[in-house]
Formats: sequence, structure tokens, C-alpha cells
Amino acid sequence: MEKFMERYGSEVKGVISGWDRIAFRGTIRWLSSPQGMATYLSKRSILLKDYAKWVSSLTDRIRRGCDAVADLLGIRRLYLRSSAVDKDDLAQGIAKERSIQTGPICMFSVVEPSWSPTVVGSRQSRRLEMEMRLRKCIWIYFYFNDARSGFGHVRLQTWAPFGIKGNLNGRHWLEPRLIEAGIPYVKQDNSFRWIADPVRAQALMDGQLRTDWRSLFEGLVDQYFPLLRGLFPDGPMHYYWSVDESEWATDLMFRNTATLDRLFPMLARHALTVSDSASVMRYLGHIGPNATLPGRVTGDIRGDRRRRYEGLCVKHPVGRNSIKAYNKAGNVLRVETTINASRAFKVFRAANDTTGRAPTWLPMRKGVADMERRSRVSQAANQRYLNALAAASTNETVLEIVQKACRRTTRNGRPVRALNPFGPHDFHLLRFLTQGQWTVNGLRNRDLARWLDPNADTLSLPERTRLSSRASRLLGILRAHGLIRKVPRTHRYTVTHKGARIAALIIAASTIDGQTLVEKAA
Repeated sequence: MEKFMERYGSEVKGVISGWDRIAFRGTIRWLSSPQGMATYLSKRSILLKDYAKWVSSLTDRIRRGCDAVADLLGIRRLYLRSSAVDKDDLAQGIAKERSIQTGPICMFSVVEPSWSPTVVGSRQSRRLEMEMRLRKCIWIYFYFNDARSGFGHVRLQTWAPFGIKGNLNGRHWLEPRLIEAGIPYVKQDNSFRWIADPVRAQALMDGQLRTDWRSLFEGLVDQYFPLLRGLFPDGPMHYYWSVDESEWATDLMFRNTATLDRLFPMLARHALTVSDSASVMRYLGHIGPNATLPGRVTGDIRGDRRRRYEGLCVKHPVGRNSIKAYNKAGNVLRVETTINASRAFKVFRAANDTTGRAPTWLPMRKGVADMERRSRVSQAANQRYLNALAAASTNETVLEIVQKACRRTTRNGRPVRALNPFGPHDFHLLRFLTQGQWTVNGLRNRDLARWLDPNADTLSLPERTRLSSRASRLLGILRAHGLIRKVPRTHRYTVTHKGARIAALIIAASTIDGQTLVEKAA
């Protein structure tokens, strides 16, 4: 990110990074698989034919208990006829209508699909068996604006295996802390358009990394679903807490909307034409392009909602993970890394957290134990992406930037050929470096092999071996010229700032027609 700030820092009022959306889940592992459920039923001497009756009795107790909690809290209970209703907007509307600043807001009941252990008859064995199936059941939502975690919700699956899910937002989490610290701010939806002291705000935001997530989630269960503690007669069932989806956002708060409106189209064009974004999304914003943010708060600051503009979001997916950039709330440039498949990354830990075993690099888990590592991976991806965007424009000539890569060099005492940026093969190789998804988790030999031959996965073993060797040679050439560097103790590489600049400039230059280029040079 330092390269981006070197170039555009004078236009930026402040930067904050931290969790945006956290979609968490609580699982009773014993009951969440057919084998585990069957074992529990056997221990309780419950026959498979009586399974539905047993679960139904627990569902009735849960629903009555949730109604009692809602009445005790004095909040509204609503049954939603469609799961497509925007529950967040509905809850926020209720909070505004009832002037609820903090505390519980409302309770929703809605039928939604869920995976559940289900008893079915087997034609082969002619016996009842347990298997996982997608079915519909009632989910209970409790919405709140908590003094500790901000606006969010927690919901319970009222049918086995009684899973718990919820959403928290890091920007809502920060807001009460800014109020407590006496730091003025302007907030719209889930983004801050202006903060009087961004450095102190970032220090407060860093407190998220010290959050005891397990205690936080358990506290929500005790507050809204206390019945769960006594639901099972042989003792309470413990939940395993994990994060299904996370969004880590870096927000650059520009001094006014006009500056970002002028700059972002160039950054978006860079991401589209140079990085070959695989997804482009548009949305309607609400902030006028000429709204200026003051240096000090003198009152209630609002943007001009009378004029709508069409915003742009550029997204680079890598499997189920992604990184994207968009103009948020008019004057906020947000770069956001989304991690849905955590095992694509590594964490340095002992296997199964056994203290007697030497730690090593293992796949990152969804469990809250790896949240700190997840945050560092996401922040590093955001920083790399912003540095890649900084290559969108430069004052140096093409010759000054690319001439060293066009000369022969050496690596480990062996000569390495020069690059021919406008030759078809090396041009294709440089385009590979500009793909935005490599900023998320680096690139590998197999990624380059698939780039060289889209049918790489269907080739015969000898053909795949030759293709892999060719990819290794090209990676060696890129390393020798300093365009990529190897990540220690891994088989991954990251694109250097030099590599991003050279590749971006060559690709951008290739999109300009000759006449325009001559006119610009003149």
C-alpha cells in the first residue's frame, strides 16, 4: 500500500483497515453428521422410527423459549412469509421506528433451507438409515445493536442439528468505540466517509484482533437462546465456532467525492484492461460527486441524496475467494478481500494444536483460532492490490521502465535471456502477471501452466510434465529479471512492484492506437 500512498496520499484524509463482514457459525459436531446423530440416538435409546417425534418436541420447546425471550426483552416478534425479505433493512427500520439506539431490536421467524440428519428407508438394506438431506425448517433471528459488537444478528436452526449462524460488521463494531473515545465521524451504511482522527480510529480497529470470539459468540447464545443450555438432559452440548465467510476491507477516505470520481475510473480501467478482471458489477450510489468533507465536524453532515450515480466494482475471483475494489459512499475507495475457502491459505501451528509436536505450515482452518492469521493474510492481499493499482499511471518513460528487462541477465551464475515484451509469447506471459487474483494468495507453477494451455488438466501425463517444465523455465526467467519473487518455504510466488509496473505499462500501451500514441508523444 505504500506505493499507492506515495502517489495519491495527498488526496487521502485517512485509511482504516479491519473486518467488514464476519459470517460466523456454531456447530454441535456430535449431531451434525449422520454417524454422530445415530450414535447419540443410540446412547439415548431413541429408535430411528421415533427420531422425527423426538426432534419435533425439541423444536417446539425452542420456539416457545424464543418467544418467551422476545417478550421478556420487550421486542417485536414477526413471522416472515418469504426468506427473500431484506431482514437487515427491516430490522433497521424497526430500530428507527422504535428509537432503539442500543440493545435487542426484534425477532424474526422464517422458513429457510438447511442441511439436517434425516431418517430414510433404504431399499437395499430394507432398514431405516440416517443421512444428510436438504430440508426446510424454521429459523429464529434475533437482531440487536450491541454496545460491544454493534449492529448484527444471530439465528438458530430450530430443527436438528440446531446450528447457529450470524453476521457481525466490523464498521458497526467500531462506531460505539469512536463514540466512547469522543472521536467525531461521518458514517453512511457500513463505511466511514470521514473520521477526525484516523490514526486513533485504526488503533481502536486493531482491538478486533484481540477479540475473544468464542466468548463473544457464547454470550450471544446465552442472551438470546438460553434454552439451549438445558435442551439435552445428559449435559449441555458445546458449539464449535467457525467463520464461514469473512471480508477484510481497507478504506481510503478521500478528501472529497470529486477527487475519487476523477481517479477511480482510471483505476477501474487499469483493473479491467490490464488485470483482466473476471467480474464487473455496477450499483447505484447516493452521494453527489461534488460533496466535500470538512476538516472538522460542525454538525450533522449528510451527502446529497438527490443525485444518484452509477458506481463500479471490479472483482477478481480465485475459486471461492476474491478481492475487489469499488468506490464506497462517494469518497471512500474500498479494497476488500473475501475468504470463503480458508484452506487455500496456510497457518504456522502444531497439528491438531498438540503442544508436544513441532509446528509447521498447515491449511488454515475456519475455526476462530485462526482468525488472527486470516486477518494478516487479508491485509497483505489488500496492500498488494493497492500497490498494483498504483502502477496504473507513472511519469517515467516506457523505455526507462522496461529497458532492464529487455537485456540479458544472470541467475545463480547462469545466463538468462532477455524479455521481448511485445513478442507474442512474452506479451502473453506479462499479461499473466497482471491478473488481479495473484494478489490474494500468490501464483504457482500450475497456475502458469493453465495460462499457457487452458486444457492443461486434460493432457496426458507426459504432456503435463513437459508443460510443467516449460512453466518452471518461464518462472525462472521472471525471477531472474526481478518480476516475481518466491515465497519462502512454499511453492508460491508473488509479483513484485517492478513486475506489476512493467506488465501493466506494456499491456496498457498495447491498447492505444498508433495515431493516439504519436499525438501523446508529440
